[in-house]
Amino acid sequence: MTTSPTNSPTASPTNSPLNRIAGAPISWGVCEVPGWGYQLTPERVLNEMREVGLAATEIGPEGFLPGEPDAMARVLAHHDLHAVGGFTPLLLHVPGHDPLPEVEQLLESYAASKAEVLVLSAVTGQDGYDSRPELDADGWKLLLSNLDRLASLAAERGVRAVLHPHVGTMIENGDEVRRVLEHSAVSLCLDTGHLLIGGTDPAELARQAPERIAHTHMKDVDASLAAKVRSGQLSYTEAVRKGMYRPLGAGDVDVQAIVTHLGARGYDGWYVLEQDTILTEEPKEKGPVEDVWASAEHLRTVLRGVA
Repeated sequence: MTTSPTNSPTASPTNSPLNRIAGAPISWGVCEVPGWGYQLTPERVLNEMREVGLAATEIGPEGFLPGEPDAMARVLAHHDLHAVGGFTPLLLHVPGHDPLPEVEQLLESYAASKAEVLVLSAVTGQDGYDSRPELDADGWKLLLSNLDRLASLAAERGVRAVLHPHVGTMIENGDEVRRVLEHSAVSLCLDTGHLLIGGTDPAELARQAPERIAHTHMKDVDASLAAKVRSGQLSYTEAVRKGMYRPLGAGDVDVQAIVTHLGARGYDGWYVLEQDTILTEEPKEKGPVEDVWASAEHLRTVLRGVA
């Protein structure tokens, strides 16, 4: 691996999709789930993002970056990284729980760091992503209403809110994704891995509804392990430990088709490299950055080919 990639992007997005490739701390094993695994330092993660030539980062879980908005902005500027926004797990279906105050506070840090995308996830209220309850009609009504309220709030602050379908959350499978598309105005985060694991072909969704996709999480998946998660043979966490997520081009996601469908629609959002990883200790050699590097190079090749 070298540290000076050809056509390395700058920290500011431009019209070229090559300058809209970002990273996510989860690719280095940094996760909000208690007990997920060994957590690398922000210094190492952000340094390695720049080694790969990434233009930006998602903010990561609470505590990864400074909570004070100006301090967060200084850390990102020190590493020459733009803030894309971040994965935001929220309770959206529970009566009496209003998610807006929490998001209002979060959007203050977005303003300071010039982050653009609020990535919403409709969590269950349980720790982790290995089980979930079923939503009843009232739960659905409240969840969809909250999605639209949050999208409006974010838009008032110049931020695009997107819903992230995610294994082990209230929006996981194809029927649930379709229900959101039909009954909410919120845009989608096309997470190519979580969609496939949940039973939705991400390339087909990109073909059918590209106008609803405002953000992407690019990951590849071992489809045989994904099938075991759907069948209940493996929990989500067990499958991640077994290497269910693969570098782009090394799994069963049709990256070429996804990028082609989005490009044909004039997609101008971020491509976030996000390959969920669990670490047991500080890597003794290069560690997760090798897989991120492979994904970045594959995506750059695909983007150049589509262009």
